[in-house]
Amino acid sequence: MAKKIARAKEDAGPPDRPVVRTCGTQQVHERLLRSAPGYMEARDAAENHALRAAMFPITGRTGCTMIPVVVHVVYKTAAQNISDAQVKSQIEVLTTDFRKKNADVSTIPGAFAPLATDSRIAFELAKTDPAGNPTTGITRTATAVVAFTDNDAVKSAATGGHDAWPRDKYLNIWVCQLSGGLLGYAQFPGGPAATDGVVIRNTAFGNTGTAAAPFNLGRTATHEVGHWLDLRHIWGDDGTGCAGSDFVADTPNQAGANTGVPAFPHVSCGNGPNGDMFMNYMDYVDDAAMVMFSAGQVTRMQAALDGLRSAIGAPTPCGTKIPVKELPKDLPKDRPKDNPKEFVKERPKDLPKELPKDLVKDHPKDLVKERPKEWAKELPKDLAKDPGFEPGKSLAADLPPKSVMDPPKSFMEYPIEFPQLGDPMLPHGGTVPFVLGTGVPGMQGMPAGGGYGRTEPLTIAEEYARLLEQYARLYAAGMLDATGMAAWQELAAAYQRVMAGG
Repeated sequence: MAKKIARAKEDAGPPDRPVVRTCGTQQVHERLLRSAPGYMEARDAAENHALRAAMFPITGRTGCTMIPVVVHVVYKTAAQNISDAQVKSQIEVLTTDFRKKNADVSTIPGAFAPLATDSRIAFELAKTDPAGNPTTGITRTATAVVAFTDNDAVKSAATGGHDAWPRDKYLNIWVCQLSGGLLGYAQFPGGPAATDGVVIRNTAFGNTGTAAAPFNLGRTATHEVGHWLDLRHIWGDDGTGCAGSDFVADTPNQAGANTGVPAFPHVSCGNGPNGDMFMNYMDYVDDAAMVMFSAGQVTRMQAALDGLRSAIGAPTPCGTKIPVKELPKDLPKDRPKDNPKEFVKERPKDLPKELPKDLVKDHPKDLVKERPKEWAKELPKDLAKDPGFEPGKSLAADLPPKSVMDPPKSFMEYPIEFPQLGDPMLPHGGTVPFVLGTGVPGMQGMPAGGGYGRTEPLTIAEEYARLLEQYARLYAAGMLDATGMAAWQELAAAYQRVMAGG
């Protein structure tokens, strides 16, 4: 009898039932920085790409992206072998949360509600396996391991888990028993392919079956997939020091993680009156309290899909698809077969073949090559009446919201190694340096009127980029005061207008 009781306790797994959210992503990140070749360089490139996207919005993926998911259920007990229904419930939660379709989005405080944004990312269980065979998108593996940790053992068959499917085609999610109260962990973009993906505790997966409160709404996977798409913890993983950063401009700086269900406002780090954005998916609050991604976080996730995660996912319409059966099979019977008789087939005979002579004025033969001395030094008074121009008026009034063009808070605190020429992460195939790039020979070595190795004159947009690079260098050196920051924003706004053809 004693043996049966002991066996039952072992099969039930660790007795700990988490009551406070814990995530192992930062620990995994630090481990890979120390041990994985090329990981640090990949993370530097990813941070540079994300920063560039925050300053100059990318136009990579339009519409929405559908990401195929494979869920590897690794179990020792029958209870840990969660049902297909529980797996499917989690996929539905992921899509609902990332598309901002969650019903509890209405609970966001008014101060933060305008920042809540649809990430334009959806998820579905994979329909074909790596060999091209049909699949449910779910694998099941019995294991002798009582509980896994954040050491990635669950990601390998050799250590009691299941091998990853190719990361360029699938988001791998492992569901298993985790030890020490750990709810889950993820791998940032740029890590080893064999361990790329997300791990979730079986009692915090989905919103049915074994999912247990306060982590029974599927938000643990939302949090961890956010990491997989390059989001960091909202407080910046610096303890409670108020000095860390998640490299997102519109999430307020806060002192450490929030837990449970905080009351609004919760002020820290002098971020009043609105305080912490604790209802963000990247905080540590209970499932019922986390309900949003911010606009800046969406920009960062889209940058990941434009960068190191560019191989995964397929374009899909963001709106609801119209069923084919609702579309008319034939054209309306009352549609005219021929063009109306009154349609003009020929050019009217009375239309003048040439423009009136008094409309066409020849250019003066003596085109002025220099500015005439008699030109007025000031703009004509009637020009100032144009509502689109007011002499002396600051351009700042026409700029986008400050948060759009401000560099991410404290972004220079994190060590950034700038990419070299030829890096595929650079614009124009690596022929033009990243706007913050200082890892290549300085501007002094640039040929007159051209870029690195160029002989043709720079375009207006490239000239703007050169100026923006100089401002970024000054910012990195701590040499930009408030006036300089305003000038940087005005220049960035002008660059955006040029790029938009304005």
